[in-house]
Amino acid sequence: MTGALTDPRKEFGKAVTELAQKDERIVVFSADSGKSSGFGGFIEQYPDRYYECGIMEQGVIGMAAGMAASGKIPVFCAIAPFVTCRPYEMVRNDLGYMRQNVKIVGRNCGFTYSDLGATHQSLDDFALMRMIPGIAVLAPQDPGEIRQAVKAMIDYEGPVYMRIGNPGIPDLFEETPFEIGRGKVLREGRDLTVVTTGSTTAAAMEAAERLEQEGISSELIGMPTVCPVDEELIRESAVKTGKVLTVEEHYADGGLGTLITEALSEIPGVRVCRHGVPKLYATTGSYEQLLHYYRLDADGIAEAVRKVLA
Repeated sequence: MTGALTDPRKEFGKAVTELAQKDERIVVFSADSGKSSGFGGFIEQYPDRYYECGIMEQGVIGMAAGMAASGKIPVFCAIAPFVTCRPYEMVRNDLGYMRQNVKIVGRNCGFTYSDLGATHQSLDDFALMRMIPGIAVLAPQDPGEIRQAVKAMIDYEGPVYMRIGNPGIPDLFEETPFEIGRGKVLREGRDLTVVTTGSTTAAAMEAAERLEQEGISSELIGMPTVCPVDEELIRESAVKTGKVLTVEEHYADGGLGTLITEALSEIPGVRVCRHGVPKLYATTGSYEQLLHYYRLDADGIAEAVRKVLA
């Protein structure tokens, strides 16, 4: 883990722009937030492939679906709750049912719009998107994984939802090709399995290092694809440790934890605990304050591990 921090939105926009140089099918849609989504460079280089639609997310989904039907690869990025909750019917029908090759990216996910309150916080996007048949749900964990996830979602034939945050994030591991549907073991252990995704992975890695000093050996799995989840990897680790803790900046219900509980439901003797946000309208504050309040920082994750083992 390096100390330098990278803006995930800028890294995302840069990756899309670089791929657009080689693939003229890529077009970008915005709902009054193009530059905030990291598309400043794309707008300058490809003004004829950039569509600013104003604050009308439902309409954007329909237009993107039409573009996909004509052979384009539309990428639509805006604030996470406004590309999932607001146009859900259109995503379900125009993209999911019609199997349109549209890429939706929810930025400022989780608590990262912390001061604007529950209307701008995205704690249910995994749960919503994973219920649409055929859609892939991604949550890359560091800058290199964002770059590789963008390439993977463009190459993937079909609808994709990817969430990225807002605060700067560190490089966590070596950059490798992103495989949709695959997780990876970040740290081997014997006492329990911790499964994390997206923005919580850095804190989970820090928690695992602290716990190692206490004699607690946790196997840490990073799961940048929430759906389809890597069931084979999870089952293999769960059989070895017997205890699983899922960690996500999302409601404890409906997201990664629920998917993993379902995947392990037929394995006898495995205990699964879900560590996330209670299903309430969350409070406001700084991002760091909210992570601490809902126990999603390194201290809170370490405490959750101790409770599972106790």
